[in-house]
Amino acid sequence: MKENVIYSINGPVVTVKDTDAFSMLEMVYVGEDKLIGEVIAINKAATTIQVYETTTGLKPGEPVYPTGQPISVTLGPGILRNIFDGIERPLEEIAKQSGAFIPTGSAVDPLDKEKLWDVTVCVKVGDELVGGDIYATVPETELITHKCMVSPYIKGKVVEVKENGQYRIDDTVVILEDEDGNKINCTLIQKWPIKQPRPVTKRLPISMPLVTGQRVIDTLFPIAKGGTAAIPGGFGTGKTMTQHQLAKWCDADIIVYVGCGERGNEMTQVLEEFRELIDPKSNKPLTDRTVLIANTSNMPVAAREASIYTGVTLAEYYRDMGYHVAIMADSTSRWAEALREISGRLEEMPAEEGFPAYLPSRLSQFYERAGYMDNLNGTKGSVTIIGAVSPQGADFSEPVTQNTKRFVRTFWALDKALAYARHYFAINWTLSYSEYIPDLERWFNKNVDPKFLRYRQTLSSLLAEETKLNEIVKLMGTDVLPDDQKLTIEIAKVIRVGYLQQNAFHKDDTYVPLNKQLKMMEVIVYLYKRAQDVVSSGKPIRLILETGIFDKVIKMKYDVPNDNIDLLDDYFQMIDEAVASLD
Repeated sequence: MKENVIYSINGPVVTVKDTDAFSMLEMVYVGEDKLIGEVIAINKAATTIQVYETTTGLKPGEPVYPTGQPISVTLGPGILRNIFDGIERPLEEIAKQSGAFIPTGSAVDPLDKEKLWDVTVCVKVGDELVGGDIYATVPETELITHKCMVSPYIKGKVVEVKENGQYRIDDTVVILEDEDGNKINCTLIQKWPIKQPRPVTKRLPISMPLVTGQRVIDTLFPIAKGGTAAIPGGFGTGKTMTQHQLAKWCDADIIVYVGCGERGNEMTQVLEEFRELIDPKSNKPLTDRTVLIANTSNMPVAAREASIYTGVTLAEYYRDMGYHVAIMADSTSRWAEALREISGRLEEMPAEEGFPAYLPSRLSQFYERAGYMDNLNGTKGSVTIIGAVSPQGADFSEPVTQNTKRFVRTFWALDKALAYARHYFAINWTLSYSEYIPDLERWFNKNVDPKFLRYRQTLSSLLAEETKLNEIVKLMGTDVLPDDQKLTIEIAKVIRVGYLQQNAFHKDDTYVPLNKQLKMMEVIVYLYKRAQDVVSSGKPIRLILETGIFDKVIKMKYDVPNDNIDLLDDYFQMIDEAVASLD
């Protein structure tokens, strides 16, 4: 049998000549060290492989071994609390064996094969099982029960069931028999190709918000469970910090955090912080419902592409159990840069700014894996994708930002001027938008208050009006404005500083429940109406500003604790007293 050997090496791209041993998107082992690679192009003359590890030291003539399988991840108990690289190798386990740097060809099992798990089998002999059916449960962490499911596309009759007890992930707990009489061993794990979305019964309409407790997001630009959002912003505008805050506070059951091409010290900070964070909902460590995929900027560039797909596959797996999963991809620009580098080495025809012509289709394939789904086993779950975008020079007209905009329905544009003014979150309210408002209207009306979206509209209109007036102010100053327009500028300041700006280090302001957000908006709108009465009666706006009521309303976010929001009712009386004092 002819051996397949390396013909040429160009960075992470390797070619094998005169062979028909490989199939498209097949996983292969490259060289004596058996580096993990994937077949990305085949023609009569050569097969092209991208290698997900560093190719330093690799030589032409070394063998390439086919596996007959696509790049896949191992799914089972032990994923949560773990830290993986882009191809699901456990970094903590590698660090114990090899130190701080990953050796090439490192073949460490993704999940611990020796650990014993408490397994409760929930089927009996004679049951007919199909893909997605749950046959055993495992308490993976104190917060999450892992449900072992029949792999999609498999079905059969239960012919043997093991007793409840402790098992390793490779141990068989249920045996099925298919129509042809073949036995299928069901263990605690299954494999799944990362580039193939996991099947569902149907995609459900978007109807529930992902509540984050961050006012500028929940009120002005909400995202739905199963929705998609982009966070574009220049260097230092707070993309990573925004995702940290969402990971901590959003009401998803499980967080998948993908650091794709980020700086190593930033990923270290994420790991350290996530370990220290206490989940506010359960007072348990946040890591109990988190999985981290760390693919730093000094790791092989091709593995960035894999890390995004690995993250979304893990998210889909937990969605199939009936959980709501939020995946934070930080950042998709680094992923696009990896596509550009590989494309350049393949000598493909470049499109805009050197990115490959298939960049839009790759972005759409990724974001389309979000959704609120009816799973194969009858449960309902969702995958929400929040992707950071790092446009060079904060230029939102570059291809990654513009193409991402086509496929996401929420756009949180971060503003350098706001960030440098210490306005947190630095989400620009004129450039950002959310298309989920009509889908979420019924939920807000039923679960919060019909007035919530009306107040939101009032706040948005005032901010838009202030933006227009600021153009005049820049040219001619505020003195030329009539009092009703001066009032618009003053009330917009209350909205910006007292409502949109949030303090992540303040115990009551770091997370604000929706009922408090509603009440705060109500106070601001009431202040605006009463101030309008003052201005329309002919009194100068200066008089009501001198009462200090505007400053008091700005500080209400700190003065009213989340567990006693009835104190906000006092502000209506304060406003009335301030207005009455002008008579």
